[in-house]
Amino acid sequence: MPDKILTLVKFPQIERIAGFLRPKDQQKAAALKRYVRIGAIALGAVIVILLLLPFLIDVNRFRPEIEQKASAALGRQVSLGKLSLSILSGNLGAQSVSIAEDPAFGTSPFVTANSLKVGIELMPLIFSKQLNVTDITLDAPQITLLKSADGKWNFSSVGGATQKTEAEPKQSGGSPTNFSVAKLNVTHGRLLMGKVNGAKPTTYDDVNITVTDFSFTSKFPFHLTAKLPRSGDVDISGTAGPLNRDDISRTALEAAMKVHGLNLDSLGLIDPSTGIAGVADLDGTVSSDGSRAKAGGVFTGNQLKFSSRGSPAPKSVSVKYAADYDLDSQKGNITQGDIAIGKAQAHLTGTVQSSGDAEWANLKLNAPGMPVDELEAMLLSLGIVLPSGSQLRGGTLSADLAITGPVNKLVITGPVRLSNTQLANFDLGSKLGALSAFAGKAASSRDTSIQNASLNARVAPEGTALDNIAVNLPALGDMTGNGTISPDGALNFKMLANLHGGVAGGLTKVAGSRTGQNGIAFAIEGTTANPKFVPEVSGIATGLAKGAVGNLANAPTSGVGVAKGLGGLVKKKP
Repeated sequence: MPDKILTLVKFPQIERIAGFLRPKDQQKAAALKRYVRIGAIALGAVIVILLLLPFLIDVNRFRPEIEQKASAALGRQVSLGKLSLSILSGNLGAQSVSIAEDPAFGTSPFVTANSLKVGIELMPLIFSKQLNVTDITLDAPQITLLKSADGKWNFSSVGGATQKTEAEPKQSGGSPTNFSVAKLNVTHGRLLMGKVNGAKPTTYDDVNITVTDFSFTSKFPFHLTAKLPRSGDVDISGTAGPLNRDDISRTALEAAMKVHGLNLDSLGLIDPSTGIAGVADLDGTVSSDGSRAKAGGVFTGNQLKFSSRGSPAPKSVSVKYAADYDLDSQKGNITQGDIAIGKAQAHLTGTVQSSGDAEWANLKLNAPGMPVDELEAMLLSLGIVLPSGSQLRGGTLSADLAITGPVNKLVITGPVRLSNTQLANFDLGSKLGALSAFAGKAASSRDTSIQNASLNARVAPEGTALDNIAVNLPALGDMTGNGTISPDGALNFKMLANLHGGVAGGLTKVAGSRTGQNGIAFAIEGTTANPKFVPEVSGIATGLAKGAVGNLANAPTSGVGVAKGLGGLVKKKP
């Protein structure tokens, strides 16, 4: 090849100029020509050496050493495929990579990858056969993260003392605690995250990790990006280290996290039967000293749904949160949970606890005086269906609720109070069936005004129970009772109506004299979208038969009204 290079380099310009020079200058030109030719020969020789080096240096001789040092550093058996050397890029490549799993989590590999590239210093390799690593790139790996029932992760033992002792070479000078590299990269990876013997793990694609100035014994900066399941992405950056060799999950870190477009029902943390879904953004921070972790930031939920019968909410919900988590007890404490739905404000505090394969919650939700107009749009997301065509307007809603149980089957209990609101486009007076005959014209209205309504609620996966219901309707009177709403929206309520004056008042007294209760008994059946009010007329009729008609006759209402009322009852009798 040097001869070919000399053939190509004839330097005709120098020869032509030399013919016009003086003898002394011609000697200088000849010397210059000779030096240029020598340089060309040297360059050709270097190129030849560079091209031949990969064939002259058997890089596979380093494979056992690399596998041994990597196994010692990770505390896991590392296997590499055939090695290759690229002089021009200064990379040592491996065709395949496999890192063994912790035996307590199974036999499938912890990490597999199609290729590994290791940046090396060429001069020590060429002249001293010494392998000095400058950077490591793992391309398109598949990494499996598993959590056991006792809260331990399969990556916790990476670099651990027990595994290190088994894999670490006997000779001195190779201690993995001294391992450091200027840059570690994971590109286009796939991350599988799940539980041991659990459901199908959640998959995160296009995982890219960059770590600079990595060392087991000092802090190092890192940056991670990934595509979330179905849609969305996550971006995490910060510092970590020094690595905790006993449990790498206890390594101290400081990080900022940005999550965009997360589908809540795609993480595998929520039972699909609950119907909880939505899209969330998160902007927060997390820090850990290896024993306690703290997190804070803002969560924004869109198109949220909290029930299998619900539909996506048209309004967003934002939560400003602060929490700390004890890694030993696996217990988290929510110290701040400020929830905002427009101008409506609520406050969530309490604890969450990991126990076995389940996550348990013990929370308190305090919501004083929330504007009903802000909440009305959220009712459908909760699976609360108002009578067809109606809606709540004005007034406030207050609640003081306990939220307990496993997070995929939460039970919500506590008092709820509604004040000075209106059920627009719903005429309750006309829906009362037989009772409407005694309510009079004043009770009939396009809207139903509610001065106060209170109850104790229990909302659970098996249905909703409402007790101690007390409703004050200025146009009609008072109603009390209790009942249930099935998961499919069927109503089963037993109520008492204490209607205002006239025939209504007299009828209330008659019914009370028969049943010992202060009111007219009736049931609410049907569905939340189409409720049916059914009077229990047997008690009323019996009271009338015992001479209570006299009470009605003395009421300031004509006998025609009484007859109309009784006729209505008979007509509406089930």
